[in-house]
Amino acid sequence: MAEALRLAIEEEARRLGFHWVGITTPEAPPHWTTYEAWLREGRQGEMAYLASDRARQRRLDPRQILPECRSILVLGAPYDAPQKPERFEPGSSPHALHGKLAAYAWGEDYHEILGDRLRILSNYIETKTGASVLSRWYTDTGPVLERDLAQRAGLGWIGKNTCLIHPTQGSYFLLAEILLSIELEPDQPFPHDRCGSCTRCLEACPTACILPDRTLDARRCISYLTIELKGAIPVELRPQIGDWVFGCDICQQVCPWNLRFAAAHGDPAFSPRPDVPRPDLLAELGLSPEQFNRKFKGSPVKRAKRRGYLRNVAVALGNLGDETALPVMIQALGSEPEPLVRGHIAWALGRLGGETAQLALQQAAQIEKDAYVLTEIWSALNPAMPASTPPGD
Repeated sequence: MAEALRLAIEEEARRLGFHWVGITTPEAPPHWTTYEAWLREGRQGEMAYLASDRARQRRLDPRQILPECRSILVLGAPYDAPQKPERFEPGSSPHALHGKLAAYAWGEDYHEILGDRLRILSNYIETKTGASVLSRWYTDTGPVLERDLAQRAGLGWIGKNTCLIHPTQGSYFLLAEILLSIELEPDQPFPHDRCGSCTRCLEACPTACILPDRTLDARRCISYLTIELKGAIPVELRPQIGDWVFGCDICQQVCPWNLRFAAAHGDPAFSPRPDVPRPDLLAELGLSPEQFNRKFKGSPVKRAKRRGYLRNVAVALGNLGDETALPVMIQALGSEPEPLVRGHIAWALGRLGGETAQLALQQAAQIEKDAYVLTEIWSALNPAMPASTPPGD
């Protein structure tokens, strides 16, 4: 009976688009001490919710979420793999004035897609057992250590780039979990570390955010800086962001397991939307709030909100170094309603340099009222001055 139920669950999960299915127990995660040390070092950045006592206790013991939990179903759904990364050189991109998004964000929001599937699967399990089954499901949103659970459920190992790597599929897949009040036979943990002596991900990371203990310093990670960080991007890290405007795939793109195994096409539900993988940055900079909401409705990009996304667009334009962008950037400096965006446009103009950019910054300094934006303008006009130096000091 138990084996038949397990096979039925696996079959239904695969029908719903979860290519990989594993089962584990609700015991403490094997890398808990590493996670605690990561929090103590403050490497979560502004994601304070990760460090709350309640969140920590729930990650330590999933039964704090569902006291009746006896099994955890761990699932993986693939998405389209991007191409091998191009070396970023200002002014030399074959996609001049176009930015890049992490591949998982090319299509529909996986939280919505996978959430619907998890709900269906949870209902299926209850129907199949013919009894009441308590459950909680998550996909990147709940207080669980997903990669630890996935490794323990046999889906792969945690690589040096901190991603879970499947031995025949690479790492371009999304994780999801269902906590269940029924007992299912657990899978054996994945036993091997197959990164070996490879350090390609560490060497390729532009901001050196990947750490030797298989964690990363979120405060330096391009994905964090372009998505989770709500304020100004640290000036010293802006050049390293290159042309990424939402997330980053570099540490996955250089991974030999992805170069060898990753499928070009994943789940059709995550197929790229038109003009999303390589957005026209000048067009993006002009998006009104209504246009932004319409374009990115049902997209992961909405997490950054318009102000965060256009902040990233401004940084990418500064890094691309193409003076043909100046007219649009100068116009946006005067008309953009969000100070955060204006401040990063000012930085980008200073990075482009030249008389036209300098004149625009000088004129903006005469009419700008926001103290933060004035600081960015002052720093752009005086590169030798630190960004925190206010005008007149």
